[in-house]
Amino acid sequence: MIVISEDVWGVQFEELGTRHNTHYDPNLWSRKEELITALNRAEALVVRNRTKVTRELIAHSPQLKVIARAGVGLDNIDIQAADDAGIVVVAGLGANATSVGELTLGLAIALLRNVTELNASTHAGSWNRKAGRELSGSTWGMLGCGATARATAALLKGFHCTVLAYDPFMDPNDSRIKDLGIELTDLDSVLVGSDVLSIHLPSNNETNGLINSQKISLMKKSAIIVNVGRGEVINESDLLTALKSGTISGAALDVRAEEPPHVGELETLPQVILAPHIAGITKESQDRIFDILTSNIELVLSSKPATHAVGTHKVSSR
Repeated sequence: MIVISEDVWGVQFEELGTRHNTHYDPNLWSRKEELITALNRAEALVVRNRTKVTRELIAHSPQLKVIARAGVGLDNIDIQAADDAGIVVVAGLGANATSVGELTLGLAIALLRNVTELNASTHAGSWNRKAGRELSGSTWGMLGCGATARATAALLKGFHCTVLAYDPFMDPNDSRIKDLGIELTDLDSVLVGSDVLSIHLPSNNETNGLINSQKISLMKKSAIIVNVGRGEVINESDLLTALKSGTISGAALDVRAEEPPHVGELETLPQVILAPHIAGITKESQDRIFDILTSNIELVLSSKPATHAVGTHKVSSR
């Protein structure tokens, strides 16, 4: 049986369901005991980012052969536990990079041109022709230089921006970096130099809380932050203080430390744009990801090697 515990569904999964018994419940992730019961008979589990695939959950999944992640981040899956159990983990890494890059650029322009603020005031009957700022020729900094950051940098070529990036795991001689004109440097240099800072980092012990009051204080007062990585990377209390005091001029958050978040002061600030973790979700990206996931599930369940494995195993040892 294939268990789909979140909102992952499309024609690809409908077709997969004609060949395999499939249990689709987009809210199953929130009911742990029911999820454990379902996984007792499952050979495949499909998740987004809400299902916490822990070592405990894997221990309750005796027949599980493949975990398919619809998205990029893997922080909700215990990859080591899956490896230890002989389970294949697959993900469509990079398949939504263009979608993330486009929204990152769009959010930055919306902030620089005060689009959401002026949209609200115009809807209310005002006609405020407030001047914004151009993106062209500015310095764009990126934290992380993986697929989504590189997709953003590719789009920035037409704006003739200087692009800085901090990524200690990326080789500065990597052709993917050099071809896009990205300058790798240290974290503080990116923060000090950026007019726009986009965050593309995962959530882990090294990145959580990385952007705090001390780091934000290094930035230009005119700078804006766009977070399309993980919400935990930013200390939201410090960000709120910085925005209210004018330490930086604005922020766009597609991701939050808690999702969905409790409504608070960030939701009241006109210089803040909030989105419900949709950067990677477009029709095109979902089609690409669903193609990858369904084809890899078929391969693993047929004892053939997965093409998009992100763990140790390409073939399940179960």
